[in-house]
Amino acid sequence: MNILTKKASLNLPLAFLNRSFSCTSALEIKQWRVSKGLPVNRNAEGILTDGPDYTFLDGRPTPLLHKQKLRMEKQQDYASRIVQLSSELDFAKQRYQNIQKAKEEERQRILNNRLKAKGAALK
Repeated sequence: MNILTKKASLNLPLAFLNRSFSCTSALEIKQWRVSKGLPVNRNAEGILTDGPDYTFLDGRPTPLLHKQKLRMEKQQDYASRIVQLSSELDFAKQRYQNIQKAKEEERQRILNNRLKAKGAALK
């Protein structure tokens, strides 16, 4: 008789039939790596991941690995996005200043065009 039928014959609750395993040590290792400023996945970056698989003896550069190319493209995308957003921010700041300056000039023009005293009061 197998284990499940033995358990069922003993009329134990189903909670005892489903045994779950805990991965607390794995979670603790991840938390430790994050607390030390390391990546969660130790294979994500490092000398073995980032370095070339081989080198030429005559000193020629080795071609980039696939993940290196992807990482470089991602960094270039980030850089171009940062430049784009900062230029948009500069444009927005300049536009806001121009709008405020135009409002102030309009206000000053209205004040200058008010009715002025005439005749003896002008002298």
